Amino acid sequence: MKAVTVSNIRKSFKNGKAVTEALRTVSLDVEQGELFGIIGPDGSGKTTLFRILTTLMLADEGTATVDGLEVVKDFREIRKRVGYMPGRFSLYPDLSVEENLTFFATLFNTSIDENYDLVKDIYSQIERFKTRKAGALSGGMKQKLALSCALIHRPTVLFLDEPTTGVDAVSRKEFWELLRNLQRQKITIVVSTPYMDEAGLCDRVALMQQGSILDIDSPQGITGKFSRQLWSARTEKMYDLILSLREMQGIVSCYPFGQVHHVVPEKDFNITQAQDKIRAMGFPDIDLAPIAPTIEDCFMHLMNHPENRMTAGRNNEH
Repeated sequence: MKAVTVSNIRKSFKNGKAVTEALRTVSLDVEQGELFGIIGPDGSGKTTLFRILTTLMLADEGTATVDGLEVVKDFREIRKRVGYMPGRFSLYPDLSVEENLTFFATLFNTSIDENYDLVKDIYSQIERFKTRKAGALSGGMKQKLALSCALIHRPTVLFLDEPTTGVDAVSRKEFWELLRNLQRQKITIVVSTPYMDEAGLCDRVALMQQGSILDIDSPQGITGKFSRQLWSARTEKMYDLILSLREMQGIVSCYPFGQVHHVVPEKDFNITQAQDKIRAMGFPDIDLAPIAPTIEDCFMHLMNHPENRMTAGRNNEH
């Protein structure tokens, strides 16, 4: 039995006469015990999909199951079995850390003591602030409290909607270490994020853009499908360089990537020839070097080349 199945889910929203298609025939599966990532920018449909899977919203078309239960017919039972951490901090800011956790435990007829072994690695980091109001916590501390509240009833499937947005790099790293520890306790974790670098921390990922799935595979599987050359480019005149490269014959695409530009050339374009040509264009200090693609490079390429996207709504190759 799959932990999560999504089959041809569609969802639209109306605003006056305008209609926004949030999900466009989305299909995917998540295995039991998997750490599955849904990667995409704001507005790609991640939150809408999570709300449907956690029974907070109805799809217009399609079906979905969580833990073998149908999200419409079995919504009451699903709510007992899943944990959900929404993107925005949604706990009670005027209650203390301990009061928030006790409240959520009571909702599920359990207690902090009964399931403390599951949350102790997380809660122990904020327990010294247990009398502090939740609204007065730092971003990282709020994140850990929200995760503790989502886990206190020992869910079988945990949905985390952009849990690391707005927290510092150290807290992000710590949070992913906590997720790996939870996975060892046989909890299926479905996490969404706009950060492409977090894709490599998942067992498999679904790349989403504008309500559609671009690809589903392991991080290594996705980068392994990148069939073109990829170069990094650097010069003192970076802005002028990107404008020139985007107009240059033989270059498919060029985009900023940290301190360099990433360049995708035509398949038969030689790097030595390209470097000579760029120098002749007024960039004598050009530094052009072949590099390995990242998830973000693959996402950009799939976004700009629809013919390379998944031909089916679901990818079952693990």
